[in-house]
Amino acid sequence: MTAENTSQPTDLNGETPAIILPKPSEKGLLRVITSLRQRNFRLFWCGQMISLIGSYMQSIGETWLVLELTHSAWQLGLVGALQAVPILLFSIFGGVFADRWPKRRVLLVTQAAAMIQALLLWALIATGTLHLWHLYVLALLLGLTNSLGRPASRAFVVELVGREDLPNAVALNSSLSSLMRIVGPGLAGIIIAASGVTTLFLLNALSFLAVLVGLALIKSHELHAQALGYRSVGERQNAWQSLREGVAYVWKTPAVLLLVLVVGLVLLFGSNFNVVLPLFATNVLHVGATGFGFLSAATGVGALLSGLWLAWSNQQPTIRRVLTGMLVFGVLEAVFAVSHLYLLSLVLIASVGFTEETFAMQAMTTIQMVAPDHLSGRVMSVQVLFFDGSLPLGYLLMGWLSGLFGAPIALLTGALLSLLVAGAGWIWRKPAEKNVAASH
Repeated sequence: MTAENTSQPTDLNGETPAIILPKPSEKGLLRVITSLRQRNFRLFWCGQMISLIGSYMQSIGETWLVLELTHSAWQLGLVGALQAVPILLFSIFGGVFADRWPKRRVLLVTQAAAMIQALLLWALIATGTLHLWHLYVLALLLGLTNSLGRPASRAFVVELVGREDLPNAVALNSSLSSLMRIVGPGLAGIIIAASGVTTLFLLNALSFLAVLVGLALIKSHELHAQALGYRSVGERQNAWQSLREGVAYVWKTPAVLLLVLVVGLVLLFGSNFNVVLPLFATNVLHVGATGFGFLSAATGVGALLSGLWLAWSNQQPTIRRVLTGMLVFGVLEAVFAVSHLYLLSLVLIASVGFTEETFAMQAMTTIQMVAPDHLSGRVMSVQVLFFDGSLPLGYLLMGWLSGLFGAPIALLTGALLSLLVAGAGWIWRKPAEKNVAASH
């Protein structure tokens, strides 16, 4: 419905819903937490905050555990790959489940499964019966759980806050993830030093209780969009028909197709700088482990500041802003690749983290704004496939290029490829811009 249409809107049952008056805009710093005024999102966000701390602590614990068992970098990579590969293979099916059943129910099941995985890992360590193959199996199971839960989680946000507060909510989730990425590993190191690695896995398992309680307390009748009419239709479709419907929508919708392809390729080529940061710290900037730590922290700080800025501004994203962010990202990364000044590199890598988070979150918000309610899960599953699934492939690509030509040339190549892709997106942006304007 366009703004010029003066007819009364109706819901899926043909009834006229109550008119929702616009909420007063927040002022000052309160604008950062605008979406938290909604009870359902507040419950979800607080549960995620506690659960994310546990998840990042477990990630550090797994790394430490694999090193203790094998002292092999290859084994570290294998465990990480086993968690990432299911995202590539199965996340697209997660959207089918998210659209067929209530997303809250899907999240309750997947979060409970993740808690059981953490409890099993803790029990195996605590009883001294853990073997390396246990880690492989549990990492794979966690990856499968994430591949089903992640599309539902991202599509659920629009149901929690509606489209008005969606940019703020997506940015707040991003800020939370960036903050926990800094806090979680730090707490994990303290806990390992104080009581050993076993405690990390128990704490992670317990942290899932927060998100499960939050999901249980969410009031379904206050959700903004549940697409209830679709579910009766969806039950007559098999999984493959549902999947084809979602993929066909992405293919035929210019804004979604452009963002999925362009942002996915930019992340593939450019969002893998973490792999080569140790090489830059040691071989290029000559600042050692301490300098590497500051470079890594700078990317997290940049991403956190980006999320807070996006939450404060709460602007409706546009195709032009997303593409501009990618172009700036490519330029900054290219300059970092050729820099030999540590302080300049520190500022540049923080800026790279800032711009990467900005264009990725704006793209995700735009996709959610455009996608219809009954297809949101499947559309977000395609987004998860291209955005998240591109990262492990990008790590392999960057590692291979670094081995052949060295870290600076490898990163510069990735930055230039990112600029090329973003430039192509800029040339072909017009249909996508018209598509976004029509959806608004």
